[in-house]
Amino acid sequence: MNALRNYVSKIKPTFSKGGRFAWLHSTFEAFESFLFVPDTVTVRGVHVRDSVDLKRTITVAMIALLPSVLFGMYNIGYQHNLAIGGDMGFWPIVWYGFLKILPLYLVTYIVGLGIEFASAQIKGHQVNEGFLFTGLIIPLIVPVTVPLWMLGLAVAFAVIFGKEVFGGTGMNIWNPALIARAFLFFSYPNQMSGDSIWVSLGKGTALDGFSGATPLSQAGGGLANIQYSISDMFFGFIPGSVGETSKLCILIGAFILIYCGVGSWKIMLSSVAGGLLVGWLANVAGATDIPAYYHLMMGGFLFGTVFMATDPVTAAQTECGKWVYGFLIGAIAVVIRLFNPGYPEGMMLAILLLNTFAPLIDHCVVSRNVKRRLNRAKTV
Repeated sequence: MNALRNYVSKIKPTFSKGGRFAWLHSTFEAFESFLFVPDTVTVRGVHVRDSVDLKRTITVAMIALLPSVLFGMYNIGYQHNLAIGGDMGFWPIVWYGFLKILPLYLVTYIVGLGIEFASAQIKGHQVNEGFLFTGLIIPLIVPVTVPLWMLGLAVAFAVIFGKEVFGGTGMNIWNPALIARAFLFFSYPNQMSGDSIWVSLGKGTALDGFSGATPLSQAGGGLANIQYSISDMFFGFIPGSVGETSKLCILIGAFILIYCGVGSWKIMLSSVAGGLLVGWLANVAGATDIPAYYHLMMGGFLFGTVFMATDPVTAAQTECGKWVYGFLIGAIAVVIRLFNPGYPEGMMLAILLLNTFAPLIDHCVVSRNVKRRLNRAKTV
């Protein structure tokens, strides 16, 4: 490691101002900060000092996401083996899943990081680590069968129009990963909906009698139509987006985010409360016989709650606002599921909608606090 540090320090002047490759300064700085702790320091007085910078925050978030990535990779192979009625062992299943998810990650990072590096070079800005987490999450919320050229277009749209036009990392209004998924859903609905897209069957494989239906798509026919047990849905042995299937892995990630202070437990808890309340009210009103807690086990509800609703850039910032923000996400997601048969998964739209209103929620909270303090001052 010392040898690498010495080598990087040796070539650094070449990429600094006045050096031969000064025009690649942003790119060099990105790789240096990725490998080592940045050596930049504040030159003026600061109000807050904290060791948890953007790099450490992104690192923790990526570690929290790893259980879902690894299980999702296994589940790709498991669902394939189940569909073809094969007898694959553990490692062949894992290898099959790895080979299927690898191209998704390659396309996502090549396109996304390529645009970010180009944008940083043109603007003369630093390359931030934000897309490392975004790029890790995008392949987890799309079908494993999505065509790679479609994924590339979606990533390019998300980075350019969902992030860079607002000023880059930390300035975006909507979650870039969800922007990519929304682009795919509304531009190519046939590749983002239906039952056949969630399981990779392999080239030239067409099996009669196998649908690949997810629990969420089956829920439209009522509780009796759901063919998966609650334990299968919890542990993740079901078809679905790569990262959303295992609720156990998602909960492990939630624990890591909360323990490290990266994810807001208030947003997570209030989102679950909102979803359970609406699901319970629907049961009481006789609108559905699906138990309220099933909504936590089906689709991307829990995954969106833990990894996307808690995005510190696009979520509400005030403590009271986080409760309102999370509650409305959970409630609206279940409302969309129950009353929009054409779109059984409502988490994506719910989060994007509340991303839009998060500044308004914070404004109302701050205005209320200011008004209360002014009234208190008048009575003194």
